[in-house]
Amino acid sequence: MRFSALFLSLTLLTATPLLAQVPAPAPVQSKPVLLVGGTLHVGNGTVVPDAAVAFDKGRITYAGAQSGFSQDKSAFEVVDVKGQEIYPGLILPNTTLGLTEVEAIRATVDEREVGMLNPNVRALIAYNTDSDIIPTVRTNGVLLAQVTPRGGMLSGQSSIVQLDAWNWQDAAVKADDGLHLNWPPMVLKLNPTEDQMMVDRREKTRQQQLRELEQLLSEASAYRALPAGRKENLRLSSLSGLFDGSKTLFVHADYGKEIIEGVRFAKRLGVQKVTVIGARDAWMMLDFLKQNDVAVVLSRIHALPRRSGDDYDLPYKLPSLLQQAGVRFCLDYEGDQETAGSRNLAFIAGTAAGHGLTKEQALTAVTLSPARIMGVDKDYGSLEAGKSATLVVSSGDLLDMRTNNVTRAFIDGRAFNMTNKQTYLNQKFRSKYGMK
Repeated sequence: MRFSALFLSLTLLTATPLLAQVPAPAPVQSKPVLLVGGTLHVGNGTVVPDAAVAFDKGRITYAGAQSGFSQDKSAFEVVDVKGQEIYPGLILPNTTLGLTEVEAIRATVDEREVGMLNPNVRALIAYNTDSDIIPTVRTNGVLLAQVTPRGGMLSGQSSIVQLDAWNWQDAAVKADDGLHLNWPPMVLKLNPTEDQMMVDRREKTRQQQLRELEQLLSEASAYRALPAGRKENLRLSSLSGLFDGSKTLFVHADYGKEIIEGVRFAKRLGVQKVTVIGARDAWMMLDFLKQNDVAVVLSRIHALPRRSGDDYDLPYKLPSLLQQAGVRFCLDYEGDQETAGSRNLAFIAGTAAGHGLTKEQALTAVTLSPARIMGVDKDYGSLEAGKSATLVVSSGDLLDMRTNNVTRAFIDGRAFNMTNKQTYLNQKFRSKYGMK
């Protein structure tokens, strides 16, 4: 009896913390679902009031006006979302989500490899589906992410994942979609008293890095032309997709000259698809980006201007300037606390909507545009018949932190558990003080 009582006490003590664990992934959709009455934001700029969205086996079968839906509703699980908004699941590019848990604890950070040139490094196999942060990001409508390595000059390969899975194999939507190149910064004299020899030494180091990078890409191009049956070289084979367009080269650069230099370098060596990440000086070279068909992943629009002579709101209105120029772009959440803070992706888009973009254009910048740039728009990014039923329902404007309130969410038609560590703590301390 004494042992039984002790065992019961220990069970009760450990039961409560278990409630805060990462929820199990949702099972495959078993019955057709029909959402009716809400306002549908397709993701391509179209808005449909009093809409109906039907999906079965993870695929959308109808998305449009409720008056145009002619199927027998008795065959569906009908969900009334009148007065609410229906959006595509948001897509988060260029993130360390699932690679970093607690930034101050090195053992929980697995986002980089040693060395400068690591094209064969795959972020996907390090992706941790049991991260406590992932459920908090899903709660704000982010349902897909491009998991991206950091460090070195050629960091490795990113992959697109959906955020409700048992393991990285189940999570993968598009494995190894591209390689990430941190373009070496231009060498500038840091201060008037700096010794010229130091400046020359830094420039020499930079030129050596670029020569090594060029040699690696040239070898990869030549390797690709070798006959079948060759002995596989993982470093070179991982780069082959750059030359046939199956992979994208993501060049991380902010300054104008660095962007131009990086794009021209890649094009000269035969890289088919180039996207610039960061691009805070993109406003200076709109014609160059458009003429070279270079897409942009904008980072840090919640930031101060880079130069004292810039407009005070330049980072905020940069998305609008790209939109007006016809440059393909999307938004990310790179910056301080980027992993935990990435749940605020919707509000980054909301800021852009307050500085020149319409709300639907801002929504496209975090849904259909990243899907197109990353090559998954056939299935994700907008709510259209035939595409994946990956969507969120909010009782308010998803892009406004004052009204954002996701009430339902589905990934590939699966209604996953939306609880997380933060919602658990909220309920816990509300109960302590008798709050509802």
